[in-house]
Amino acid sequence: MAKAFLEVLNGERRDPSPIWLMRQAGRYLPEYRELRAKAGGFLDLCYTPDFAVEVTIQPIERYGFDAAILFSDILVVPDGLGQDVSFVEGTGPVLEPVRDAEAVSRLSTDGVLAKLAPVYETIATLRQRLGPDTALIGFAGAPWTVACYMIEGRTSRDFHNIKSFCYRDPELFGQLMDLLVEATIAHLSAQAEAGAEALQIFESHAGVLPEEEFRTWVLEPIKRIVSALRARWPDLPIIGFPRGAGAMYVPFAAETGVSAVSLDTTVSLSWADANLPAGMPIQGNLDPVYLLTGRDAMDAAVDRIMDACVNRPHIFNLGHGVDKQTSPDTVSRLVDCIRNKTA
Repeated sequence: MAKAFLEVLNGERRDPSPIWLMRQAGRYLPEYRELRAKAGGFLDLCYTPDFAVEVTIQPIERYGFDAAILFSDILVVPDGLGQDVSFVEGTGPVLEPVRDAEAVSRLSTDGVLAKLAPVYETIATLRQRLGPDTALIGFAGAPWTVACYMIEGRTSRDFHNIKSFCYRDPELFGQLMDLLVEATIAHLSAQAEAGAEALQIFESHAGVLPEEEFRTWVLEPIKRIVSALRARWPDLPIIGFPRGAGAMYVPFAAETGVSAVSLDTTVSLSWADANLPAGMPIQGNLDPVYLLTGRDAMDAAVDRIMDACVNRPHIFNLGHGVDKQTSPDTVSRLVDCIRNKTA
């Protein structure tokens, strides 16, 4: 039986739209919290295939989503490059900042695939465990977004350090980005080799750059990654998510070579339909806060999204990830609302 998620990525319309959610496996689920406590550190959870497989499958068993997304993190790539990466409870990711030539020189792509081998083992096991209707998504962070964490050292609100770095020394910054492009190609290729049926590239901090720098540090690296993947897997669907890109969604969709784009909460679906390439599948874009309010407000928002996407291949998702305060019952209501909605 054909997988609805993959059919949409190949340009077909499905009614109702297939659904999966960013961060569908996570802290809002009691079964995740129980397993997380057993695993110890967050990276231990990512790098232990038995745990990562179970966490990936938990929301599929509970909700029957049309796609499972590998449980991992975008920061396994800098970890593989040799940067000191940790996750601190209550703080989030903490990295030893890379802000000069010496720090860049210590990074290497040589050990990436060996370090991340447990991730590929997880994917191979998932392909055996998932049912025939459920697609498997692999993913990576885009080079700009990963570099944000590598240079800032943690989550940032102003991105002063990375923007100063790339404005002041674009040559050295370009060397770091080249490393990230190479590592990301290798990481995504290994995921596809292990059995991922589609890939998503998360450019979570796309919206912080001016147009010229956006083209240099967002569009071009992703274009290189997609081109390399297409050379080996010409039919592999690739979703791009340039969160916060605004009007730059248009060149992103037209120039990077991605199969589909995931839309953040701020993007007007009527604008997207009028401006994105004809027939390109779109994914999104319910505000995750509707999952906190629930009921009538959420149902109405779902109806607006579904009604706006009747003329284009569409995958239902959020404009960002599921909030940790979300009730699992509200997600059940969301799935029921979509599955019962037909044009």
